[in-house]
Amino acid sequence: MTKKLIEIASDIVQTQVSLTSMSATDIASSLRQVFRTLQEMQKAEAGGIELAPTAGGAGEAPTEDKPVLSPANSIQNDKVICLECGAEVRQLSSKHLVSHGMGQKEYKKKYGFSMRTPLAAKSLTKARSKAAKKRGLPEKLQKYIEARRQKKIQSSAKAATETVTAGKPKRTKLRKKKA
Repeated sequence: MTKKLIEIASDIVQTQVSLTSMSATDIASSLRQVFRTLQEMQKAEAGGIELAPTAGGAGEAPTEDKPVLSPANSIQNDKVICLECGAEVRQLSSKHLVSHGMGQKEYKKKYGFSMRTPLAAKSLTKARSKAAKKRGLPEKLQKYIEARRQKKIQSSAKAATETVTAGKPKRTKLRKKKA
């Protein structure tokens, strides 16, 4: 008979407790975290995706019929698979990444993503782009950029004329005192 996830998680935490001293809140937190990780691993396994072995880990070679989870295939059309825990979500939010002790920049750097890569499902990214175009965002953005460019040109021209005039000594007229 196979063990339930909660029993496996309990066994893992029980081993942790026997090796290190833990408070009651640490034990409860650890149990939740181990259980959540086991659930996510079970989902990844059911979806036919193997998690890539961690750096320095003694992972088995991936089987031929199951694709290895990598940055290239973690962002799919309808979901994003977290490379840390295997969770399947529409978007890797900051809240989710904080649970792994990192922000978006650290996550992207760790797994080799470009800083411009959105951590969202491709369908979600397309929907957001379409909505932005519908609102006229690209045209508004172009107008804003052009206005900033013109303002910068004007301010630099004004600064240049002030510099030229500031370099010349001012002549003052001496006034005669009236007696």
